[in-house]
Amino acid sequence: MKIGQFSDSFLPIVDGVGRVVYHYATALARRGEECYVIAPMADTGFRGGYPFELIDFISMELPRQKQYSAGIPQLDTHYDARMRSVPLDIIHAHSPFIAGLEAQRIARRRGIPIIGMFHSRYYDDFYQITGTEMLANIAVATIVNFYQRCDEVWTVSQSSKETLYDYGYVGEVVVMPNGTPDIDPSPTRATAAKAKFNLPDEPILFYCGQMNWKKNIQRILEGCACYAQSGKAFTLVLAGQGPDVKSIRQKVDELGLTDRVRFTGHITGEDDLYGLYENADLFVFPSLYDTSGMVVREAAAMETPSVVVRGCATAEPILDRHNGFLCEDTTQSLCDVLNMALSDRAMTKRVGKSARETIYLSWDDIAGSTLERYQALIERNTKNPKGL
Repeated sequence: MKIGQFSDSFLPIVDGVGRVVYHYATALARRGEECYVIAPMADTGFRGGYPFELIDFISMELPRQKQYSAGIPQLDTHYDARMRSVPLDIIHAHSPFIAGLEAQRIARRRGIPIIGMFHSRYYDDFYQITGTEMLANIAVATIVNFYQRCDEVWTVSQSSKETLYDYGYVGEVVVMPNGTPDIDPSPTRATAAKAKFNLPDEPILFYCGQMNWKKNIQRILEGCACYAQSGKAFTLVLAGQGPDVKSIRQKVDELGLTDRVRFTGHITGEDDLYGLYENADLFVFPSLYDTSGMVVREAAAMETPSVVVRGCATAEPILDRHNGFLCEDTTQSLCDVLNMALSDRAMTKRVGKSARETIYLSWDDIAGSTLERYQALIERNTKNPKGL
């Protein structure tokens, strides 16, 4: 099977969607499928070692999101020549924007089926950018129109499925959760990460993701400031980059957490990332924005339990104090959970082992389910060709 994975972000950008696309392409390629990733050119030196082929198109940095690139693939003649030489059986679009529209254009031209993957709460993004409900609603309506033109629509969680329906989408939605790489905890990797990031011998709290206030990072900082009043030692590690890193640093200083917080910046190496998960006592992720628990599953793979907000999408696989910890979206509630979990680290380790046993979901399993749906969609399209 020849598969095109289209995305507006890809490595070396370590964001959720880019990493999901990487793992889809890798897992499918390892099953013997011919897989291509089509994305904006982000780093011309970052190309080797893939089990799939990367086809990128010219791009430029986005003004307020310098870790992301956008471009116009139709104006890249080299890209167009490469794409014309690639026979695809099915397209999987992970974005409703430039890459997604390009995916629909190619699917329409070739008469092949396309799956649209819904990853994010786009209304929140557009409202943050525009500051007005009207413009955010117009943008969301355009996005819904994109998904209505796909042959099949997937989301990563039940919560994100409900969000898409709230946006106005009409039709069937398939929930296809994200997986986790087939990886085990490694003392060697953990020791290397501890040395590289100079982590102290004390409880470690870890957050990985965009340095963006929409991720509820203020709740993490205020919860840690509350916990710090107990006088107990801990270090909070914040990994990632984003538009709000400067103001986040300022908030850290305002809350008196300067000596307790480590900023790692952009992490591109998987060993570094998983090593940080392994060193953490808790993965603290109270985001109300995220539609998927991928990072929670990654933490679970390293036997690290997560702290998430009760009722949000990332909380779907969590049973409180069994395979993770639930808090309310308040500073005091998060502080109380941190105090409880770090006061009994043996219990927290048991919860982490249970997380590995119950939350971990391999990408190979996801690839198997994915191929079954791909094949069914290809057969349906062959019997009943459908124009987009």
